[in-house]
Amino acid sequence: MMTVLYIVLGIIGLLILLVLTAVVRTLVTPAKTSAWQPKSDPAREAEYAEKLAEMVRFETVSYKGQIRRERFLEFHKILERLFPLVHANLEKTEIDGSLLYYWKGKRSDKPVVLMGHQDVVPAEGTWKHGHFSGDIAEGKVWGRGSADTKCSVMAFFQAVEELLKEGFVPEQDVYLSAANDEEVAGEGCPKLVAELKKRGVKPFLVNDEGGSIVTEPMAGIKGNFAMIGVLEKGQGNLKIIARSGGGHSSYPPKNSPIVRLSKFVTELSKHNPMKSSMNKQAKEMFGAMAPYGPFWMRLLFGNLWLFRPLLEVLMPSISPQAAALLRTTIAPTMQTGSDGYNVLPQEATLILNLRYIPHQNMDESNEIIRRIAAKYDLEVEQIDAHAAYDPVDAHSEAFKLVESVIEEVFPGLPVIPYVMTGGTDARHYQQICDACLRFSPVVYGPEQMKGMHGLNENIDTFSLPGAVDYYKAIMRKI
Repeated sequence: MMTVLYIVLGIIGLLILLVLTAVVRTLVTPAKTSAWQPKSDPAREAEYAEKLAEMVRFETVSYKGQIRRERFLEFHKILERLFPLVHANLEKTEIDGSLLYYWKGKRSDKPVVLMGHQDVVPAEGTWKHGHFSGDIAEGKVWGRGSADTKCSVMAFFQAVEELLKEGFVPEQDVYLSAANDEEVAGEGCPKLVAELKKRGVKPFLVNDEGGSIVTEPMAGIKGNFAMIGVLEKGQGNLKIIARSGGGHSSYPPKNSPIVRLSKFVTELSKHNPMKSSMNKQAKEMFGAMAPYGPFWMRLLFGNLWLFRPLLEVLMPSISPQAAALLRTTIAPTMQTGSDGYNVLPQEATLILNLRYIPHQNMDESNEIIRRIAAKYDLEVEQIDAHAAYDPVDAHSEAFKLVESVIEEVFPGLPVIPYVMTGGTDARHYQQICDACLRFSPVVYGPEQMKGMHGLNENIDTFSLPGAVDYYKAIMRKI
């Protein structure tokens, strides 16, 4: 008995020593603050805001299964008028409304691709300014697409326009890529990538949307941070099917299709089957942000060598965003049943949208869903899916290049490698490029984050000069 007591006391003593060590390390490590604040440049803001506003006013909604090429060809005429030097000097390729521009550099061994997308999601509800008004008011450009992502498309076109006016010739080949169906995960970007594969192009760097300059990226983290997406989760849609012989609702059986689907969803909700784990990219992200937080955050996230197992258990219960960083997520999104109020369905279905984390990728996650579905006599049909791709090394040459550009254009802005929970077209470029970084050089504060795919989408005009300068610096440094 005494031996057991000594062992317990020893373990307690060791834990106390480890916690004290972590506390001391935190106390002696200087806290940091994000010093960068956006600066106003009224003349440039006005010029760029007008161009962006005109792009926003032309509705370019994409719909699943519709190419709408003629609509986008009309939009291209606006681009030709706004950026005449780009269209006079770069080689343009149009594929079903998607665009690829080639700017020949002095060399072709490390080409760069700057990309965004032309299309936007539908706009519904009552807005402060019209859905596609392009109003310039309150220091912002308003309308669907202003932030996602016509602002970055405008910025890299404008950057090339200004460099051409200076007589600049890039050291390396430059490509501008803008698909017309990113929002519906269409075939636009894959077709552009196929074209580059046909030409034998292997980009050194692809710079797409995804991360941005985010204001207060986590509760307790004050200031602005350049969040660079280095890992994009995979995505899949599974149809869960419950079958029966149907029947009249006046004598329902115990396990009708909707009941079985309900039990299935309840189990997933109450007992999430996916493993929470802090991968390398998440550790780098939290470790980089920790010095900017309050003491408790610096203690926990600055000493992941000790607190990582605890955080892996606690974080998923703290917030959905935290859970999404650590595990494959499961979201029920659509459901069907009977067409009649008093008719039991012969078939009821449920759609699950999964976002796959690398440590429990597509095949393993889908198999877990199949095993649980089988308990309730449910079938699983995979509608579509793609696994998470390999992450970008935050210590790679390409990442360091982007980091140096951010320091040059936005001095004092901290750079944080970021785990993306959403999806981008950049994943298609990972077939031909090892460094697909997700970063739009514009400021997304709480208002912009709320408006993304929601009401009152807008972008601050003070973001626009810095975005143009960022893309110019990329092309100069490459």
